[in-house]
Amino acid sequence: MKPAPFAYAVASSVDEAIHTLQQYGPDARPLAGGQSLIPAMNMRLARPAYLVDINRVAELRYIRETPDGLAIGALTRHRQVERSEVVQRANPLLQEAARQIGHFQIRTRGTIGGSLAHNDPSAEYVVVARLLEAELVATGPGGQRVIPARDFFVGYLATTLAPDELITEVRIPRLNGKGAAFVKLARRHGDFAMISAAATMELNPDGTIKDARVALGNVGGGIPYLAAIDMTGQSPTPDLLADIALGIASNVQPDPDGTVDVSYKKHLAGVVARRAMETALARAKGEI
Repeated sequence: MKPAPFAYAVASSVDEAIHTLQQYGPDARPLAGGQSLIPAMNMRLARPAYLVDINRVAELRYIRETPDGLAIGALTRHRQVERSEVVQRANPLLQEAARQIGHFQIRTRGTIGGSLAHNDPSAEYVVVARLLEAELVATGPGGQRVIPARDFFVGYLATTLAPDELITEVRIPRLNGKGAAFVKLARRHGDFAMISAAATMELNPDGTIKDARVALGNVGGGIPYLAAIDMTGQSPTPDLLADIALGIASNVQPDPDGTVDVSYKKHLAGVVARRAMETALARAKGEI
């Protein structure tokens, strides 16, 4: 299929892009990598009257290490994140997630800002951003505002971005020695995730748990699920992780999607949560 008719504009700076979005109003959409928007337009699921191409905005393409972690320009391609030594040093979890995005062609064109702004519940970065309490810098006519990930994702393909705002930077905290893992279940390599999970694990010198976090994607409501768990001071035994995973499976409420039975999806949530915790723990111990 072909998209519905639309007007097309090219922006060469953030200011120009914002001005153009403001000029065209709610019917305008920014075009970054186009790996989600263009297929949706081809299937007539999205019908923007105006596309504002921001691919020439070179100022939004960077990866920088900061005292707190990473500052990544919104137009940075998945492939750049996947191959970056800076990302590997500061936050290998983000890199592990980037490697599991679609196929090579998609990672070459897709952008971190575009993925987060699209907020597909099966997207990899969305889960990592929620787990790590990332911050998103949105720029609009009124200037910049910093939005915590917990406040940014509000529903299926929905965020708190205004129609005339762009994500311009993504701020990812460094792991600081925590073990971390990203696990994705999909029918085939490159497919959207049926369920995904990301976990971090930090240990005390005596081997007990200092801090542990687990987030899941595509488990209902169109927003990433951050598990309410507290394992502080406990020994990270296989039984403990299994119990935590069972608790997560019982608490999530996946939406029916016509492809996977809800009860089976709840089971899968426990499976990926346990795998993510086990791998994060092994990395925290230096075993892998």
